[in-house]
Amino acid sequence: MITINVNKAKDIAHDIRRAKRSEEFAPLDVQATIPSQASAAESARQVIRDKYAAMQTQINSASTPEEIKTALGV
Repeated sequence: MITINVNKAKDIAHDIRRAKRSEEFAPLDVQATIPSQASAAESARQVIRDKYAAMQTQINSASTPEEIKTALGV
């Protein structure tokens, strides 16, 4: 029988979440430096922050590996 350490699984899930968030932020990081696009880029960045904040809450409250996978959208 395989036993999964849920706390370590959560740590891994948070690393995955951070990597996904960084991928989504990358194009907006450039746009945020262009004055005419900065406002729109910041609005888009806030949407991403909100999305991943909700994901972080779901991961933190998960008690099974399946719940962690669901939170990640896997």
